[in-house]
Amino acid sequence: MDSITQAVLGASIQGALLGRWQGRRALLYGAMLGTLPDLDVIIDYGDAVADMTYHRGFSHSLFVLSALALALTLLIRKLRPDPGYSARRLFLTLWLVLITHPLLDAFTSYGTQLLWPLQTPPVAWSSVFIIDPLYTLPLLVAVIMGLVRGLRDRPQWLAISALCLSTVYLASTLGGKWMAEQRVQSVLEERGIQADMLFSTPTPFNSLLWRVIVIEGDDYHEALVGWLDDAPPRLERIPRGSELARVLRHSPQHQRLGWFTQGVLRYDRIGNELIVTDLRLGMTGFHPFRFAFAEHLDGRWQPLAQVERLPFSRGQPEHLLTLWQRIWDEREPLQLVSWAKALQEKP
Repeated sequence: MDSITQAVLGASIQGALLGRWQGRRALLYGAMLGTLPDLDVIIDYGDAVADMTYHRGFSHSLFVLSALALALTLLIRKLRPDPGYSARRLFLTLWLVLITHPLLDAFTSYGTQLLWPLQTPPVAWSSVFIIDPLYTLPLLVAVIMGLVRGLRDRPQWLAISALCLSTVYLASTLGGKWMAEQRVQSVLEERGIQADMLFSTPTPFNSLLWRVIVIEGDDYHEALVGWLDDAPPRLERIPRGSELARVLRHSPQHQRLGWFTQGVLRYDRIGNELIVTDLRLGMTGFHPFRFAFAEHLDGRWQPLAQVERLPFSRGQPEHLLTLWQRIWDEREPLQLVSWAKALQEKP
């Protein structure tokens, strides 16, 4: 999730558990600690694919963060042996502030290696967009009110209520994901389509309208499914360019990207370059992770010594407006195939 959300989540947890003793400082400490795991973005892992796939690795490991919470507890108790609350409460606070960061990240589409150093696939429950105002707003209000009113010697019902409300909303997004996948699955069965992979994710900034990707051989289908829809989802077939993947069969970077994304990838030849796109993130035609993997020279493909991440477009305001209108009216025209054509051009 975005840094603001992680900060107010950490602040709310520490405010709820230690605000009575630490006052407003609890909000500051929780916000700082809650964003700590994302500091791994400053690490250069060697190339663009490594930077993407090693992010949310060791710094988001439940094992590492649990050990860090214990170490911080021992250090803080040594520096301040009698703060008025137990070491157990301190450890529980620090542990929850730290581990809720990767757990919340796991609800997005990116991929979080919760069990690092175990070589398990990244966890991506993909039920919330990376920025979701409905999740963040209750926590933000609680933090602002805590800063204004103070926390010392007060019951922390506002922070607790905000945490409960945000958690209930987060759980509800799993229901939306199930709804979208079930409706698309029904269409697949009617058409006799055998899906190699089905992936769903909410569209930007909401959990009412969902984007579902169905991988089928050399093509993929995309559909938009909304809570307010009456008609069956409309699947739009789009070429995936998977024949180009054979060019990269010996590329360790491509193998790692495929592992990290579970194969939800698209391949395009743009000029003399082979571009690989992670279809999971962003919106149709506007994906933040696109990589130049190979170059066509002297009649054959040659892997690039350094895989490069391409600049990307987040789309125009009219794209968001179209999505907003589509939430409320399924008759609102939205041609996903047309949007996907942007991937045939280099930014």
